[in-house]
Amino acid sequence: MAEPQLKRKLGLLRATMLGVGGAISAGGFATIGYAAGLAGYEIVAVVFVSGFISLITMFSYAELGTALPVAGGEYTYSKVAFGGFTSFLTGWFEWLSNMFYTALSAMGFAYAIAYLFPQINIPLIAVVVVIIFSLVNLKGIQETGTAGAVITIIVLVILSVFVLGGWSYMQGTQVTRPPFPVGILGIFTAASFLFDLYLGGEAVAASQAEIKNPGRNIPRAIVISGLILIALYTSVIAIAVGIVPPAVLMEQVSPIAFVAEQAMGPVGGIVVTIALAMTGLAATNEAIMAQSRVLYAMGRDGYLPNILCKVHKRFCTPYVAIAVCAVFTAIFTATGFVNFVVYAVNLGFIVGFSIVNLAVIKLRKTKPHLDRPFKVPLYPYMPIAGLATCAFLLLFIEPSVIVLGLELGIVALLVYYIRMVGYHRIRIALGGVSMGLGVFAAFAAYLLGTNAIVLHGVASGVSTLIVVFLIFISIIEVLGGLLSMTASDKT
Repeated sequence: MAEPQLKRKLGLLRATMLGVGGAISAGGFATIGYAAGLAGYEIVAVVFVSGFISLITMFSYAELGTALPVAGGEYTYSKVAFGGFTSFLTGWFEWLSNMFYTALSAMGFAYAIAYLFPQINIPLIAVVVVIIFSLVNLKGIQETGTAGAVITIIVLVILSVFVLGGWSYMQGTQVTRPPFPVGILGIFTAASFLFDLYLGGEAVAASQAEIKNPGRNIPRAIVISGLILIALYTSVIAIAVGIVPPAVLMEQVSPIAFVAEQAMGPVGGIVVTIALAMTGLAATNEAIMAQSRVLYAMGRDGYLPNILCKVHKRFCTPYVAIAVCAVFTAIFTATGFVNFVVYAVNLGFIVGFSIVNLAVIKLRKTKPHLDRPFKVPLYPYMPIAGLATCAFLLLFIEPSVIVLGLELGIVALLVYYIRMVGYHRIRIALGGVSMGLGVFAAFAAYLLGTNAIVLHGVASGVSTLIVVFLIFISIIEVLGGLLSMTASDKT
């Protein structure tokens, strides 16, 4: 009997809503206040320009998504273009970034409802949301995709009403703009902080194996969702800082809900809070889906244990990968470190965006005859521009997150080589190391016992105990090494 496979169930509308819903996150809106504190009134221009910077790389996603429409997103592109450790590292950071983004979305939901219920435990609520939507994802992308599309459309309507209502309020009220001095460093730092606002195209790429007619629908969904996000975020932020000064906005738990209450009264604040809460749920759902597909693809290709690519016979979902993602995400979500999570998300996706642009250039040279229903316009200038902007934004990421990224890269290197070398060879190597340590301990015991080495200032009784201890360690290490080297792989 053939193994169940992922099915193509998503049309253009659902794919587009997947891209929009995957980026309209309550977590992003919750961090707007902090970003406004960095960039002041210039945050409107920062959000607008950041959208077009992201759109540059989205064209690379569109080309690769139509040429390689299988599960895995950036990881799959890197695997075909580079292979080896580069592809593993890409998948590793893609998974981690989606995990952080899941945590951010769930925390964004908790922060949104905290506007109405300030006494709630935000990390606990966020963990519960992660668990619930992990269970929902087990049922299948068709059902969750339909619900996500509906939620996204409702949110778009509510936020459009917010923009219109805020604009009307600004026309009828004399809004003052108190000075808010901000340096160029603050503007660039805000740009690196807001990078996660435009990750919709990545959500589409992660689910490209489940999109109908990928040659047409993938590029359309990516570009349309990107343009919708630019228009939406720019208008929402413009209204927000137009009504409430950045200095006040940065102090709010839910900045957009606070602005809605100022412009449209308590009812406006409640309605927008509901919308933001819905975005948190939708984005959590999409991010869980995205990260599980990355683990599925890496398990399928042998980079991680192949149990991760097991597909549920009834629901046709990678249920083991979803369960693994749920455990790690819940643990990280429990920390509640929102700003750190935002920078971690951005670091991972900056790495991913860089790899995508490099993959476009590499595959144009090495696989010129690859079927490409969509091609990046103005090649090679567009992918080069995408690389340049990613490198520039990396300079303004929080240093502690850069350190975390380097540490995670080292962990990835260890995991990769353990997996690629094979457990049997690793066991033999460790057995050899253990025997070597045993022999060394026996030699040291011999030198001490024959007084070839004298420990000055140590009593003879203590020296004897050291010799006995070294002999004991030698026996344990040698026996352990022999057992490890001769054990059978069969269980």
